Amino acid sequence: MSFKKSLIAGAIGLALLSPAYAVDEFVIDDIQVKGLQRVALGATLTYIPLQTGDKVNSFRLTQTIKSLFSSGHFEAIEAYRNGDSLIFKVQERPTISEITLEGNDDLKDEQLTENLDQQNIKVGEPLDKTILSNIEKGLEDFYQSIGKYNANVEALVTYLPRNRVKLTFNFTEGEPARLKQINLVGNELFSDDVLLSKIESQADLPWWDFFTNDRYQKQTLQGDMETIESFYKDKGYIRFSIDSTQVALTPDKEQIYVTMNVEEGETYTVSNVEFVGDLVNQDEVFKRIMYFPEGALYNAAKVTAAEEAMKKSLGNWGYAFPEIRTIPEIDDENREVSLTVSVNPGKRMNVRRILIEGNDITDDEVIRRELRQMESAWLSSYMLELSKARIARLPYVESVEFETVRLPGSDDQVDIVFSLKEQSSGSFNAGVGYGDATGLSLQAGVQESNFLGTGNTLAFKVNTYSYAKSASISYTDPYFTIDGVSLGGSLGYSEINYGEGRSNTEEYDVIRVNAGIEVGYPINETNRISYGIAYAHNELSGFGTRYEHQKAFFNVYQDPYDTDNKLIFDNFELSAGWFRSTLNKGLFPTDGSQQRLNGEITVPGSDNEYFKIDFDNKYYLPLDRKHNWVFTSRLRLGYANGYGKLDNGNEHVLPIWEYFRAGGQSTMRGFENNSVGPKMFQRIPTVVEGIPDENGQSDPIFLGPEFDTIRKYTTGGGTVARSSGGNAQALGTIELIFPLPFVEEEASTSFRTSLFVDAGNVWDTEFSLSRYEDLAASELEKIDDYSDPERFRASAGLSMQWISPMGPIVFSFSKPLKKYYDDDTKFFSFNVGTTF
Repeated sequence: MSFKKSLIAGAIGLALLSPAYAVDEFVIDDIQVKGLQRVALGATLTYIPLQTGDKVNSFRLTQTIKSLFSSGHFEAIEAYRNGDSLIFKVQERPTISEITLEGNDDLKDEQLTENLDQQNIKVGEPLDKTILSNIEKGLEDFYQSIGKYNANVEALVTYLPRNRVKLTFNFTEGEPARLKQINLVGNELFSDDVLLSKIESQADLPWWDFFTNDRYQKQTLQGDMETIESFYKDKGYIRFSIDSTQVALTPDKEQIYVTMNVEEGETYTVSNVEFVGDLVNQDEVFKRIMYFPEGALYNAAKVTAAEEAMKKSLGNWGYAFPEIRTIPEIDDENREVSLTVSVNPGKRMNVRRILIEGNDITDDEVIRRELRQMESAWLSSYMLELSKARIARLPYVESVEFETVRLPGSDDQVDIVFSLKEQSSGSFNAGVGYGDATGLSLQAGVQESNFLGTGNTLAFKVNTYSYAKSASISYTDPYFTIDGVSLGGSLGYSEINYGEGRSNTEEYDVIRVNAGIEVGYPINETNRISYGIAYAHNELSGFGTRYEHQKAFFNVYQDPYDTDNKLIFDNFELSAGWFRSTLNKGLFPTDGSQQRLNGEITVPGSDNEYFKIDFDNKYYLPLDRKHNWVFTSRLRLGYANGYGKLDNGNEHVLPIWEYFRAGGQSTMRGFENNSVGPKMFQRIPTVVEGIPDENGQSDPIFLGPEFDTIRKYTTGGGTVARSSGGNAQALGTIELIFPLPFVEEEASTSFRTSLFVDAGNVWDTEFSLSRYEDLAASELEKIDDYSDPERFRASAGLSMQWISPMGPIVFSFSKPLKKYYDDDTKFFSFNVGTTF
């Protein structure tokens, strides 16, 4: 038989458009595929529904070519007959070796990549050029939906060796169209100003309004239409409708005019509420939830809220997927609406398993002990939300969500998956420094709220300065018992020489040794009480100048016959505290409140008998749904004093190391550390030389008290005086947390900015200005009434907080709004290890 070679089919067009292409039927003796490079022969043959020995005709050949194209590997296919052999010559689609995105500002690379992946446009895959135009059109449609009508998207294909291509998407986004005018037609009951004030879209804004956006976005406009509709239906206008909306674009595609045609209708009252379906014995509960008094106007928002409340109530009883639908029956003649509430609770669900995800550091049991929803128990939405809130309050959890997963093949069991994101829960510092005041310094410390993933808190710190040495360690187990009883202990040692120029406090040396334990008990989900006992040894020596505030202390406790000039105090202290928290997060909360009340008292018979009480209240109020804008306030109150009498009849006074002090990052920004409150001053008698005796010697003569002078303890001879502290304090803060421009929303969990106002005072209730009335008027004027609680200070500024890998870092820029002439102010402050 002579060699005969004939062309059977050449392209997909012939295969699809000419199914009756004339082919003489023959029996296949061999099948060959030519032109393969990357696609394996075996993979190709799976798309050829023919085998040797089969008869082939025009129809079967057409179907075979369709099948080969459906594989997505080939750009062109030709079929030949060589004798009784069937030969397919293929041209593979080029492989995408690189995808480049250029000029896309409104669309993130991640969004585009995800969209392209869904259409199988990704590196390593064959390129189907037929879908590129659809992708271009789809992206341009998206840009038009957000108001960029001049946007253009072009996909460029650059051919590379070895049948590879580089795919480049060039974006020309252009400027968004601005809303020039929004017209409302048909509204008579409410003015344009009232309705337009309810919506997000704003038109024709002045150039100086930087906080409002007049950019047109289709989705935003649709949401605004729903807002207007809800506004009317919440006031009883159940027949309200927006009949039509016209969007007109100017020829230059830069401005848009929107016209809404509304039909307001009349108000309707609710005549009756009826329930149908399975109410699972919750009839009375549902009636109270969906209650409209006689003659009440229809309110769509109230109906929606009632449906959600009913779903929540059913969820608390284990009905995880209830269906509740309110069907209004409208009586136009009487302008009444009858509501039929259809209740389908579905199956009551039992929790099979609870899974924890995302806890790479924290032990599983640390998270599980916060759960209030138990396994093998009825599902409860209340318990789930409570579990979520408790986990979110842990300081080492950034965020937490849960998902209810139905089990395949079961209609009454679910799994609960808690997905959490952890965050830095401690701080670490170590360093070497040198300063004029501190000399050589070494610091090392760690504070960890989730030590080794156990949820326990460990704090260890060592500091050495030229004038101070200290070391402390503390450890707390919040779940010492399975019931949530906590146990903590601390141990500390310090040697401090408060010399001139080294601190904002008085001059003396102190050695302190302290140790204590504390036990805490949960009262309920938000309240705890604690009790503690501690021992403190304080050894004071090296007393410098006796300032007036010190005299009350030294005059009571110092033995005038003691030549060692040393005071030693051994005290046993009892403490009690109450703590309540409804905060939504442990770090950077945005909602809820927290209260802390602590009290301590030394045991009668201690060397010092005194008590101390302080109260701290924090409150957070979110101003928007996303909690980007948050109002927060804080109030701190404190009072301390001595009680009881010494053996010599003197009354105990508050030790100088227990005074309240304010100023600095954590108490009152804008003022130097420990500088707010009563100032240290000295009353100096005037001495003159007496009349010499026969040996030329003379004794000094002390003039009367009216000749005494007052000298304050100032820094560098200036007017800034140092604070002695006081036994009472009242400090308050109001703060507005706001999102920082140009910072990604995800960063809000670890970065926070706020505007603040701090105000407050520290005062001494035991101070009496009348003690110095015998001074000359010019000297008496140098002393302020440090017992006056109204001598408050105030400051305002900007604060930035960052939860860094090394721990919380806080920057504050502040300016005093109210101060006194001898206050020490500070514009910038920086702190590592605490948040305000």
